[in-house]
Amino acid sequence: MKKKTKIAPDTPDEDTPEWTAEDFARAKPLDHFPELAEIIRKRGERGPQKAPTKQQVTLRLDRDVVERFKATGPGWQSRINNALRKARVG
Repeated sequence: MKKKTKIAPDTPDEDTPEWTAEDFARAKPLDHFPELAEIIRKRGERGPQKAPTKQQVTLRLDRDVVERFKATGPGWQSRINNALRKARVG
């Protein structure tokens, strides 16, 4: 998987120039574009989960344990979950 290059937020962009006062004066609120507003709203929603729902918890672990799992890359939290599943009693 290719790693995304981070771009500083203040980097100039020729395709989207900075707005002027005139641009802001001509702008219309999103309410004027209901179809677009609906697409934008739905974009942030999650679909139904395919696997059983997980429960968010706060768990304090030793720093070296967390660092070792993080060093293995993305998915480290799932690997901790799998290690705990294997270690459970019963």
